[in-house]
Amino acid sequence: MMNWIFSLLLTIHILVAIAIIGLVLMQHGKGADMGAAFGSGASGSLFGSSGSANFLSRMTGALAAVFFITSLSLAYVASSKPKTTGSVMQEAIQSESVTPATSSSSDAALVPADKDSKAKEIPK
Repeated sequence: MMNWIFSLLLTIHILVAIAIIGLVLMQHGKGADMGAAFGSGASGSLFGSSGSANFLSRMTGALAAVFFITSLSLAYVASSKPKTTGSVMQEAIQSESVTPATSSSSDAALVPADKDSKAKEIPK
């Protein structure tokens, strides 16, 4: 049930993010009119010079609101998913208790190879 909701929200979230990027890139910068005043040819826009800022800024605001709503919804859905596995430490303890090591192999690793070795003097 929650898996398809999460997938749907994530799809909407990604599409809205791409749309916001496109809308921001289509908008005029504040310094664009300054260049047009001195004869630069960069004054034209996609929706005309008068209505572009109003339409694009409203659409950007609406998409930003949808983006925030989907962000909060994704966080809520992800945090309310049931935990299927335990922690890494619990899994390590469980796997260790299932396959105990033999005492002869672990004692052989603790005994130094040389009887005159100073490894015995190292505090534990």
